[in-house]
Amino acid sequence: MQVYSVLDRLTARPDAAELAQAPHHLYGHVPPGTAYSTGAWLDEATQAIAGIRARGALPVVVGGTGLYFRALTGGLSDMPVIPDAIRQDLRARLESEGVEALHAELARLDPETAARLRPADRQRILRALEVVVATGQSITRFQGHGGEKVVDPLSARCIVIEPERPLLHARINVRFARMVEEGAVEEVKSLISLNVPSQYPAMKAIGVSQIAAYLAGRQSLDQAIELARTATRQYAKRQMTWFRNQLDESWERLQSKIE
Repeated sequence: MQVYSVLDRLTARPDAAELAQAPHHLYGHVPPGTAYSTGAWLDEATQAIAGIRARGALPVVVGGTGLYFRALTGGLSDMPVIPDAIRQDLRARLESEGVEALHAELARLDPETAARLRPADRQRILRALEVVVATGQSITRFQGHGGEKVVDPLSARCIVIEPERPLLHARINVRFARMVEEGAVEEVKSLISLNVPSQYPAMKAIGVSQIAAYLAGRQSLDQAIELARTATRQYAKRQMTWFRNQLDESWERLQSKIE
């Protein structure tokens, strides 16, 4: 989410003081109306890392979504390029017809994959449909074929920070209130003014729907803040579960404790 140009405070992008400490890459450079993907990020990250190494510097990759780390270490399947027309058509149908209709179509075109997916799993159903519509082949044909290893996990220092749950929740509560103070509401206003389709990734950033509901008069700002805090806590829980189950012993685990 930090790649999108409008969402500065709402995605907690590095501020001016942090940006001045070291060169940063791939922050705020993608228009929200772009259907940006992990594959697109991987291409840009590969170029950025190569440039950093060419200068004799050490690349430091930070974030919280495990899929992106997996992509850098060669774990991202070599998926086909999906034409924009197909992607936009299916995303529009997802909004107009609902996920159940798309799951039914996937069951017709790729019954094996459909049987493995929950009927409510919007993103995976959409991705599987994109592949089968674009190529005529099941997504399972492409999965399991790893891509280029941009970062060797055996030579990299891999660190995951695992704060204690009470500390994490306390920081989440403070964090979203500070985002609002620093202009998150104005950012969502700007995003809405761009008329970005609701199915695009930028519109799924935590806080966008909650603040949009406040701006539409459907709830108070305090309610929006509390709902966004809840969504953030739920996301953090999913992150920590992923880290616990998917990251092996090569990852150094640092604990943050309440003093």
